[in-house]
Amino acid sequence: MTRDPNSKLPLAGVKVVDFGQYIAGPAVAMILGDLGATVVHIDPPDGPLWHSPANATLGRGKLTIRLDLKTDEGLAQARALAAEADILVESFRPGTMARLGLDPEELCREHPALIAVSIPGFASNDELRRDWRAYESVIAATSGVFTDMGLNRVLMGINPSFSPLPLASAYGTMLAASAVVLALQARERTGLGERIEVPLAAAVMEGLTYNSIRIENLPERYKTQREQEIERRRIEGLPMNLGYDELQELLDPFYRSYMCKDGRMFYVVCPSHKNHAKRCLQTLGIHDELVAEGLGEEEDTYKPVSEWASDVSLGVYPLPKHWADRIAARMKEVFMTRTAKEWEKIFGKRRFPGAPQRWLQEWINDDHAETAGLMIEVEDPEYGTMTQPGPMVWLEESAEETLTPAPRREVDFDTALSALAALPTILPAPTDPANRGGWLDGVRVLDLCNVIAGPHSVSYLARFGAEVIKLDPAKPFYDCWNTVIFGLSHMRGKRSVLADIRSPEGREVLERLVKSVDVVVWNAPDSQIKAMGLDAAGLRAMNPDAVFCQLDCFSGPRRGPRTDYVGYDDLVQAATGIMLRFGGTMETPEEHAHVGTIDVMCGFGGALGVAAALYQKARTGRAGRARTSLSALSGLAQMPFCYDYLKRGLFNEPSGREALGFDELSRFYYTADGFLLLSAYEADLVRFETVEGLKGFSRVPADKRAIFLAGAFLQASAADWVERLQEADIGAAVCENLEGIRSYNSRPADGTPGLDQGSYSFSIHADHPSGHEVTQLDPYAVRPARSAVRALPCAEKYGASTREVLGEMGFGTDEIEQMIETGAISDSWSREYLPS
Repeated sequence: MTRDPNSKLPLAGVKVVDFGQYIAGPAVAMILGDLGATVVHIDPPDGPLWHSPANATLGRGKLTIRLDLKTDEGLAQARALAAEADILVESFRPGTMARLGLDPEELCREHPALIAVSIPGFASNDELRRDWRAYESVIAATSGVFTDMGLNRVLMGINPSFSPLPLASAYGTMLAASAVVLALQARERTGLGERIEVPLAAAVMEGLTYNSIRIENLPERYKTQREQEIERRRIEGLPMNLGYDELQELLDPFYRSYMCKDGRMFYVVCPSHKNHAKRCLQTLGIHDELVAEGLGEEEDTYKPVSEWASDVSLGVYPLPKHWADRIAARMKEVFMTRTAKEWEKIFGKRRFPGAPQRWLQEWINDDHAETAGLMIEVEDPEYGTMTQPGPMVWLEESAEETLTPAPRREVDFDTALSALAALPTILPAPTDPANRGGWLDGVRVLDLCNVIAGPHSVSYLARFGAEVIKLDPAKPFYDCWNTVIFGLSHMRGKRSVLADIRSPEGREVLERLVKSVDVVVWNAPDSQIKAMGLDAAGLRAMNPDAVFCQLDCFSGPRRGPRTDYVGYDDLVQAATGIMLRFGGTMETPEEHAHVGTIDVMCGFGGALGVAAALYQKARTGRAGRARTSLSALSGLAQMPFCYDYLKRGLFNEPSGREALGFDELSRFYYTADGFLLLSAYEADLVRFETVEGLKGFSRVPADKRAIFLAGAFLQASAADWVERLQEADIGAAVCENLEGIRSYNSRPADGTPGLDQGSYSFSIHADHPSGHEVTQLDPYAVRPARSAVRALPCAEKYGASTREVLGEMGFGTDEIEQMIETGAISDSWSREYLPS
């Protein structure tokens, strides 16, 4: 809808035409609309292809029209709308838009300023799968999402394991939304649009970056008890048959749930940090007694374990089993003395991470979620007053505006066209179209982040040409499992500097760096940002032109009671119902499988915030402060069921480890050699009649379908069934695993980002600076037709660029050496890149 001409939203005046269906395409346009764009959404004559109340969320803020693109009139009207657009979004199979007469490549030639983004299920250069019926679960199965989905499920023997979270669409949404706004801000310099493809299969693989990496000869100190047990059972040929309670005893005491006085589980996430585990034990009143029993703290945990004074150090993950058991036993006793709500407040106020397990229905109606604007109310024309996820990304100065999106509204073609035509597009004269530069060439970024979401956000910016300096403490607060292992992924493309910014000399390093950059990114709560002088007033004094991006755990557009609580991905999973959905009951919560499920999504959200702020600065001169949070992105991860209204049915979507799928047409089935994922709908029944071995299925009563299919699928291999079903245009996939996908799609690192490698692409770095051979995913999911994407260099050792960068900042050689001697700066945390 056309925005108020006085709107301060960063994308005010931007015009979007949204052809998207299902989740990813409409969600991209929804997010652009939340940021101020005027959006026209196009549905087929019978309405959306996906019938779900979630369409009310995905359609908010949009003008919706119905067009029959198979008619001359409908096609002409669609082309007229596209001619007015700045951004065009579509999410069909490759070639579909071209067959309809709306080829994005052709439209971009006709309108050189147009930014067109396509979000297919599989890549257009994936010859095997590009034409598949690529529903969400088909992409997930083919991309290894359901197989080896978490160490718990492997040890329980539940493999593959179903999850209804639309991860491919969620990652694809944030990648595509950030890409189009990055292209939009670049257009302010070049006057040129862009043609972009973001395959959902590639997007979900980027979401699994931290799960698919392979480090040859990984030292034993990094293997958890669960990983060691899996390895032992495989070597000895033992079954994976652990029960839930047995499994809990293999968990780290600072990374597990505890039953509280009120019968609610409370999730503690305090591993790896120098202070969090200690504060936790002190608060629980058991620190001193454990120290008396021999629990110590190694002064330097970055030394090889063989040089430690003992076999344990508080704040290091994972702990040895005998210590893990002793600590967990005492923690279990103490947690039973208070309610989960009490513990939440205690943990939050004392600045270490923990959260009660909540159901999604509780989160949707949670006081903090409502107060902070993480859940908002929209007056939908179909469902009435509806609670929906709030904005995913916002700028501080226009945050309040994002909380009141208009409901979706059906209009006629003339109204929609007039809304777009009323907004003029003013651009500079086009530069040379042959220029293959990156969208962020010449942009300097200071990365102050830690763990995953923040650093991943900035690494993502680096692939588009941003120059990144990563600033970390002179002495680490996190252990090397958290820094070095994760850093192999998110330190790519960065130069590393180590400085104690609380010392006078280190503070001077920080201030000079801030003055030298265009963007500053930090994942920290408001209280920490202010304490370090990087709030709006403090940053303005140092560098009034710098864009600032803040990521944290619980914040929303407004402050809420838990805004300043610290936390990680796992805590958001607990607080928003993901862990209970995955585990099935309050007594059996489980983290959702993959490292960084929401972290990576939030990282892409941070990049979108940076892009929106850079665009606003280019248009208005205002240097804004972009915000996002893990909690804000949890709504996107649960989009199919994250809403409430007066007559909503039960919150009974698939949950728990026994879930096989949605129904008999969309679930796992055994075949002659493994699991098959079928993803079909009632409308597909007639297609089954053309599939060898399934004739007569359309006449089988609904309550007998599962029995019929279970018997039929046992007669052939999973791959054979996929070929037969996909040939009949029925969604189906083999349940692949990450190890196999990596093995089949890896090549020696060749300096290219993998854009030409289809839906899956890995590089083998035989000469990685760590001294280990490292195989990791390429930066390949965002595929511009004109602009460049860099193949990021390997992560350098922390501190490797300290001297070089400080020299560039004007510090003399003697001054640098003196600061190293006093500990104000450092050029390394350890002798070994990856401490053994």
